[in-house]
Amino acid sequence: MKRPTASNPRRSPLRLVLLASAATALLATASAGAAGTRHVVDKAANASLGKVVLVNLKHRTLYSLSVEKHGRFTCTGSCTSIWRPLLVPAGVKPTGPVSLGTVKRPEGRTQVTYKGLPLYSFSGDSKPGEANGEGIEDVGAWHAASVSKIATPPPAPPENPYPY
Repeated sequence: MKRPTASNPRRSPLRLVLLASAATALLATASAGAAGTRHVVDKAANASLGKVVLVNLKHRTLYSLSVEKHGRFTCTGSCTSIWRPLLVPAGVKPTGPVSLGTVKRPEGRTQVTYKGLPLYSFSGDSKPGEANGEGIEDVGAWHAASVSKIATPPPAPPENPYPY
């Protein structure tokens, strides 16, 4: 009988089945973790608003509607062609630079929320940095989802009027 060596180990069929099962379990766990979260939001300084706002992955400003609270939706139907909901597949936890949540829309899709308010992009913003939807009022007011105000540097000290 041949003695097992490092280059020619003996493997029983049971050992191979156990190794294959372990590898499958590891892959399934890794896949579940990857499918369980998705990065969907970034933040960017918006000079025109003087705020740091949330943006989608195309760097378009994200907005919320003031009256949409506690799972109550006003923007449905044709409204969603102008104000596009930020959606994720059911069961996916959205991630970004701030704490995000989700809410189920009336038609059953899952929408991303920030501070409990559903997030939307505005069809009137065609490039990064625009915030054309800010302050639009219909059944409520649309506002960019802001994280903070832009920090302004302190004023420069006055020049010395008496040079030496």
